[in-house]
Amino acid sequence: MKTINLDAAKTHLSKFVKEVEAGNEIIIARNGRPVARLVPLKTPTKQRKLGTLAGKVSVKDNFDHPLPPAINKAFGL
Repeated sequence: MKTINLDAAKTHLSKFVKEVEAGNEIIIARNGRPVARLVPLKTPTKQRKLGTLAGKVSVKDNFDHPLPPAINKAFGL
């Protein structure tokens, strides 16, 4: 982990972003006091594909109707 001052961060931001892309973490300090952290973003390991269950799942018409009184009672409602 590396600590830099705010002026250096403003002046050399693209350089520090490259370091972060390489997996490093950088602390940005103002007057010697840490105020921010520059870290790499975690990207999802697998891209989700939308629509993979299209046509395979159905929702009944009464899906959002109130629950029967016995079930509400079991949950203390």
